Amino acid sequence: MLRKFKISIDGKEYLVEMEEIGGVPQPIPAVQPVAAPAPKEETPKSEEVVAAQSTSSEPAGADALTAPMPGTILKVLVQVGDTVAENQPLMILEAMKMENEVVANKAGTITGIHVAQGEVVNPGDALITIK
Repeated sequence: MLRKFKISIDGKEYLVEMEEIGGVPQPIPAVQPVAAPAPKEETPKSEEVVAAQSTSSEPAGADALTAPMPGTILKVLVQVGDTVAENQPLMILEAMKMENEVVANKAGTITGIHVAQGEVVNPGDALITIK
């Protein structure tokens, strides 16, 4: 059975999954959402953008674009209602000290953003829905 733990090393938080070997399986408590850490550089405009990005007009469905690897969302480049072209950058995902662009897999309109700046994601987590 896999168990998730949040650890902090030198002030940076990491989400770790570990497999429990042996012992008696324990019931899993309900997972509580963790608030995203505030960005270090804040301006009134960035607060408005972060608030707009964290709202999603629809829940993540099976057609949502998913995270290709574990990492932290550094920046969301689009908003709900924006029209995007195929291969247009949508967000920046930091993984292993490298910045990776997450690009649109098809042209369309952003109908939902399911992550916020600073949020830690795992492979397969829903990021954005494009219709």
